[in-house]
Amino acid sequence: MGRKKKVSMQDIADKLGISKNAVSLALMNKRGVSEDMRSRVLQAAKDLGYGAFAVKEAGNANILVVVPERIMSYQDNDHFQFFHDMIWGLEKSARKKGFNAVITPVDEEMESERTLPGQFADIPYRGVILFGIVAQEYARLIWEMDIPLVLMDSYYRDLPCPAVTSANVEGAYAVVSHLIASGHREIGLIAPMNLSASHEERGYGYWKAMQDHGLPVRPEHTLTRSEGYDCTDREIGAFLDGMGSWPPAFFCGNDRIAHLLAGQLTKRRIKLPDQVSIAGFDDLNYIGPAGLNMTTMRVEKEKMCDAAVSLLLSEFGRSREAVRWQVKPTLVIRDSVKERRGVPKANG
Repeated sequence: MGRKKKVSMQDIADKLGISKNAVSLALMNKRGVSEDMRSRVLQAAKDLGYGAFAVKEAGNANILVVVPERIMSYQDNDHFQFFHDMIWGLEKSARKKGFNAVITPVDEEMESERTLPGQFADIPYRGVILFGIVAQEYARLIWEMDIPLVLMDSYYRDLPCPAVTSANVEGAYAVVSHLIASGHREIGLIAPMNLSASHEERGYGYWKAMQDHGLPVRPEHTLTRSEGYDCTDREIGAFLDGMGSWPPAFFCGNDRIAHLLAGQLTKRRIKLPDQVSIAGFDDLNYIGPAGLNMTTMRVEKEKMCDAAVSLLLSEFGRSREAVRWQVKPTLVIRDSVKERRGVPKANG
């Protein structure tokens, strides 16, 4: 027996005697159709089993979770436990909705040659969650398939589709404001803003906090570019060597960078946090070689995973507009930030 034909928007249009465009507007909750027509379209979608209303047969219950292989095999296991937690969190979130999360790794050769994993052809699936940073042209390859797609943890502005991220601007603003409230007036930044939207947003949150408190952002205290997928130990060391003198506090775009910075400063016999305070982002939940318990923003991983699956299965899963679902992170204060006494308060 052949595979059951999937229901299309044209099938709904034919059933109701309206245009395909009207069906699209109704399903995407856009202007241009009446509320009565919107209700009729949604009911027809349910009756026919279109999209999120399809019967969850064995094949249709699969969600492909596409991840760069380096996330799953990187030797820095302390850092990449964060990503593993997110991957298995997606599996748990999918199960709660009655779906199977099929983990689908992509290696560097597949990225460079723009080759899809075999699962795209071998099994039927409901949609794709693309997790982590891949080459933008590879993300475009999947985006151009016009299938339900959600980007998670990062996104690309010229690929308009749903994305779930931490509330990076607000989170960075909060942790930098904590540094300022602790008496720090000169705060450096290390975040490779050229690599991902997440680092870019966290860099902006840093800048916004400094501006709102009337504090200068000194270019010589900021490292905002990297040649790889994240700042390397070598890049951070070279940055410190080229600076001459260091500010008494740094905000780092993630905890991995924060711990690398701590290690480099310790090599230079800087006492942490007495001489330099450091704050990060992500909450990696480990102590690096410098022995710091890192002040950070905890990314609410479980909430992000639930949001990604819910968004994929909603009427927005097929959207070709920039739908953003941001999950608020939580400030976690530990001993990597030392209060500076007797320092005048900043403006604002």
